[in-house]
Amino acid sequence: MEYSFLPCGDSAVTVLFKKEISKENNALVTSLDRLVIDRKIKGVTETVSAFSSLTVFYDCTVISFDRLTKKLSKLIKKIRVESERRVRVWDIPVCYEGELSPDMDNVCAHTGLTRDEVITLHTSKPYLIYMLGFLPGFAYLGGMDERLFTPRLKTPRLEIFEGAVGIGGEQTGIYPMASPGGWQLIGKTPVKVYDKSKSEPILYKAGDYIQFFSVDYDAFCDIQRRVESGEYTPEFREVTL
Repeated sequence: MEYSFLPCGDSAVTVLFKKEISKENNALVTSLDRLVIDRKIKGVTETVSAFSSLTVFYDCTVISFDRLTKKLSKLIKKIRVESERRVRVWDIPVCYEGELSPDMDNVCAHTGLTRDEVITLHTSKPYLIYMLGFLPGFAYLGGMDERLFTPRLKTPRLEIFEGAVGIGGEQTGIYPMASPGGWQLIGKTPVKVYDKSKSEPILYKAGDYIQFFSVDYDAFCDIQRRVESGEYTPEFREVTL
């Protein structure tokens, strides 16, 4: 197994695996993340996973760089990546209609697909969450059908609405809050994937999956009302992938 350590100042170290975006690399990163958290290494304060790396933050007055990397090396040797594993798949409703999908025509024109074909492909399978970044709760999703690949907008918007579901090149994702952005917007989810009032504000984790399902505007409004009143809780399935 290829890996190396990159010091990040005196309070963090990044574990670098093979430089590629793949399910195998994601499994290594998320497995190591779980091991570090489960072992509760004294001095470790936080972990942040990325496409092919895990950054471990630590208190250098409690544990040294050398001692921490030795512990991490031992944990890496314990990783066993299976070809199939149990994962969580979050079912996320999306309305692909009207003003909630302002760039649907762009995507259709670029791909040569009809609106219904775009929706069918976009909801056809679960997407792996490779990493969280850019914004709290913004999940970079992999595995989108290549027929949906669409370049980002030439001029990004100054503000994208919360819950917007978009396509950016080879990836798709959800904007967890209003923000600038350049992805092509094809729908909106009424689900709050980031809620700072909760003890765990981000709905999902790297290594989980998201599967979108289409709802009409009336169903969208009903779910939104239930979300705001606290009556709607997103659900996940545990499956073997």
